[in-house]
Amino acid sequence: MVKIGLISDTHSYLDDSVFKHFENCDEIWHAGDFGTLQLADQLAAFKPLKGVYGNIDDKDVRAVYPEHLRFKCEEVDVWMTHIGGYPGKYAPAVKKEIYLNPPKLFITGHSHILKVMFDKTIGCLHLNPGAAGKQGWHKVQTLMRFNIDGDKIQDLQVIELVNG
Repeated sequence: MVKIGLISDTHSYLDDSVFKHFENCDEIWHAGDFGTLQLADQLAAFKPLKGVYGNIDDKDVRAVYPEHLRFKCEEVDVWMTHIGGYPGKYAPAVKKEIYLNPPKLFITGHSHILKVMFDKTIGCLHLNPGAAGKQGWHKVQTLMRFNIDGDKIQDLQVIELVNG
């Protein structure tokens, strides 16, 4: 079993409580808009980090993190990208591939809107952890925790940050 902490849209701000919320996680996944490479390095120094760059990330972040990251976690095919849309409204850049070769778990950021949706047409769970940073129109900073055990995605928790 792998315990995942999922975060996105930090926009150069990392609330100290993130470290407390992710202390029992095995890995941190960041769905883009780190803001700075220093913020990514802080997370990577704390736990193993997987991430993708977002539309606000500069060349330094883009040199380390890809636009799309497709990988296996346990037995789950995961696709993470910053701008990917969601079931019924996938972004043009991913739409063809997601229908031709759907992952089991599709993770995006960008919208600052927390979403947990299952796409029945392709058998895929979509997660967007919302925004953990202060920049943007969102009113509540959020992140997620969940476990992957074999081919099961389970124990999903949504966390609201109160210090921000």
